[in-house]
Amino acid sequence: MTPHAPVTPVTLFYDGHCPLCLREVAWLSRHPRRRRVRLVNIQADDFDPAALGVTVEALMGRLHLRDAEGRWYRGMDASRALYHGLGYRRLVWLSRLPGLRQVLDWGYLGFARHRLRLGR
Repeated sequence: MTPHAPVTPVTLFYDGHCPLCLREVAWLSRHPRRRRVRLVNIQADDFDPAALGVTVEALMGRLHLRDAEGRWYRGMDASRALYHGLGYRRLVWLSRLPGLRQVLDWGYLGFARHRLRLGR
């Protein structure tokens, strides 16, 4: 977990086989601040995780985002960093409130484990 705000543009690594992920990517592609986010499909044939020092398996376990300064954000913190970079700072602030933060973090872990089945 990185406590400071991400520096944009950020790179979001997403699962191109996940229907729910693809819906969010489609929304991000149309977003007014889309230039703040670079989208990378980790299922693409030309994606090389070794260049980043990670494996596809590690990236598949939960959402990963890397900011312009090379800091990594994972899981719900990646979502928070993404939405912070898009300008939704109040929403991010709310998601960090004690109690709510833990609920959202646990909920995200459940979602990540079952995202393919939930997307059908």
